[in-house]
Amino acid sequence: MIYPVFSPEEAAEYIQNGMTIGVSGFTSPGCPKVVPPAIAAKAVREHEAGREFKVNIFSGASTNDNIDGELTRAHAINFRAPYQSLGDMRKGINTGEIHYNDRHLSEMSQEFRYGFYGKMDVAIIEAQSITDDGDIVLGPGVGSTPTWLKMADKVIVEINDQLPETLYGLHDIYIPADPPARREIPIYKASDRAGSPYAHVDPKKVLGVVKCSAPIGKESPFTPVDDVTRKIGENVCDFLVNEMKQGRIPKTFLPIQSGVGNIANAVLDALENSHEIPPFEMYTEVVQDSVLKLLESGHCKFASTCSLTFSGSAMAEFFSKPELHDKVVMRPCEISNNPEVVRRIGVISMNTAIEADIYGNINSSHVSGTRLMNGIGGSGDFTRNAYTSIFLCPSIKKDDCISTIVPLVTHVDHTVHSVDVIVTDQGVADLRFKDPIQCAHEIIENAAHPVYRPLLREYLKIAKGGHILQDPDIALAFHSALAKEGDMRKADFSKK
Repeated sequence: MIYPVFSPEEAAEYIQNGMTIGVSGFTSPGCPKVVPPAIAAKAVREHEAGREFKVNIFSGASTNDNIDGELTRAHAINFRAPYQSLGDMRKGINTGEIHYNDRHLSEMSQEFRYGFYGKMDVAIIEAQSITDDGDIVLGPGVGSTPTWLKMADKVIVEINDQLPETLYGLHDIYIPADPPARREIPIYKASDRAGSPYAHVDPKKVLGVVKCSAPIGKESPFTPVDDVTRKIGENVCDFLVNEMKQGRIPKTFLPIQSGVGNIANAVLDALENSHEIPPFEMYTEVVQDSVLKLLESGHCKFASTCSLTFSGSAMAEFFSKPELHDKVVMRPCEISNNPEVVRRIGVISMNTAIEADIYGNINSSHVSGTRLMNGIGGSGDFTRNAYTSIFLCPSIKKDDCISTIVPLVTHVDHTVHSVDVIVTDQGVADLRFKDPIQCAHEIIENAAHPVYRPLLREYLKIAKGGHILQDPDIALAFHSALAKEGDMRKADFSKK
C-alpha cells in the first residue's frame, strides 16, 4: 500500500479550527468510527488551552455517536447538514450552539458540487479497502461519499477490518453530471445498475489510512412492534390491497419506499404477512432488519438502498448468506432518493409524521413548531414524486394528551399538494379527489382518535373562510393547551 498509516490521533492533528469535513455513511453503518473521537479529544485540549476549535460537518444523513455525539459533547461543531438523529446534537441545535441547515437528502451532494457551501477541506471515509490507484470499496452506507471524495482537498480513509470482502459488488456508485450537461439517470427498475462497484479518489489526495476494528451494525436496538404500530401496518396493507382491487395499483405491484423505525418495521411486517400483496421490489434510502426477513422469504425480490441499516446480528446474518447479496444494491443518496427515478418507476412512499393538520399538511421535523427532532431527511424526495404518497403516525401520544391530528400544524414540511393518504391506528384518510373541507372531514373521521374528534369538529364549525376554513386566533389552541396544561384535550376555542 502506498499510503501512510496513521493512528487516529495522528490523523486528528491534521484537522484545524474552521475546517469543513465530509464524513461517509448514511445512518450509523458506514460512518467513520475512530478518527472523529480523536478530533473531539483534540477539541477538548484546544478549548482547555483557551483556543477556539470548531469544525463544519457534512454527511449523507444521520451519523453515529462517534461523530455527532462525541463532537457535540466536545463543543466542536459549528455547522451541521443535512440530517441528524442524536439527542446531544439535537440539544445543541435547539439551544443555538450548533448552526444546522435541514436539507433534502437528494440535494446535498449536488449542492456541494455547485459550490453553495464553499470548499471541503477533508473527507473522512470508512472503507473495506483502497487500492493504490484510489479505488475504494465502501462500507454498508454510501451517503454522499462519492462527492466528498471528489470535492475534498484531502482524504483520510478508515479501513475497518470488520467489513467483509463480500461488500465488493454490493455498491453502484454513480455521480450524475452537473447542469447543463446532465442526462437521464439510466435506472428503469430497482435492480438496474448505472455505475461502478467501487468509489474512486485521486491517490494524491489521500493523507493516509487509519486501521480500526469496530462493529458495523446499528448502534441502538430497534423498538419492537406494538399494538398501535401493528394496527397502522395493517391499515396500510388493507389500503394497498384495495388499491390493487380497484385497479389503481398494477397487479404486479410497485416498488416500496419505507423509512426507518418501529412504524416502518410494522408496515413491512404487515406486507410480509399479507397473502394478497405479491412479491415486490424496494427503491428506498435505508433497509432495516424487517427488510432482511422480506428478502429471505422472497416477499421482497430486490432492494435498492443507500444503507444497510441493520442491527449487529442482522448485519452478521446478511453477510453470512451470500445468496442474498444479488438481491441488494447500495447507491449514493442523490441516486437512492432521486426524484427523477422515484417518479419514473412509480415508487409508493411511506414516511412518518410528527403531526398532520385537518387539511393534510404534514410536520415531520419540528416538535411544537420550534424544536427540531431529526430533520426532513429523504421524506420530501419521495413524497413529492411518489406514485402514491402515504404518511403514517399514531393518532395519539403520551396517554392521550397529544393528538397527532391538529387544526393547524406548527411547522410545514409537506403541503397537502404532495400528500395523498394519511394512515393512523384509527384508519385511512384518502385525500385524493377531495376539496379541503372534504379532506378535513375525511381526516377527522378516519385518522383522528375518537377522543379528539369532537374538538376537531367543533373547530371546523367555528373556523371561517372560503376554500379553506381557518381561524388564526384559535388554530393553535391544541398546542397552547399542551404548553399550558400539558394536555391537548383542554384546548379552548373561545377568543379572549
